[in-house]
Amino acid sequence: MNRNDVTEMILAAKLKQGLRWADVADAIGQSKEWVTAGCLGQMTFTGEQAKKLGETFGLPNEAVKLLQNVPYKGSLPTAVPTDPLIYRFYELVNVYGTTLKELIHEEFGDGIMSAIDFKMDITREPDAKGDRVKIVMSGKFLPYRTY
Repeated sequence: MNRNDVTEMILAAKLKQGLRWADVADAIGQSKEWVTAGCLGQMTFTGEQAKKLGETFGLPNEAVKLLQNVPYKGSLPTAVPTDPLIYRFYELVNVYGTTLKELIHEEFGDGIMSAIDFKMDITREPDAKGDRVKIVMSGKFLPYRTY
């Protein structure tokens, strides 16, 4: 069994049980965004969190242990995403990446926005022309050091 197998087990159990990610997150006590990322193989769970996930999804002990291992992050199957929704984020970075970089550097200086000290919130924003996806991302600014 590997971490991808655990992800597949989680997805199958979630579907079978009719759970929403928000329900799973409530059981774990973390945000739906972080818990979803973890269940999809991108985060490391504590022993207590992994045990709770094991109970929620009916996972074997080996899977619970794998949820506590540091995963290989950023593991999309292709360099350019082919899934239409994920591709739109790739497109967004291609179109607005230089703008984001320029504006962050202008406001904060030479550095990066952390994806480690990071939080995200995804919500539905009602709109008369069709509901909108609202994504708020907040990452700690990490300046480059001189030495």
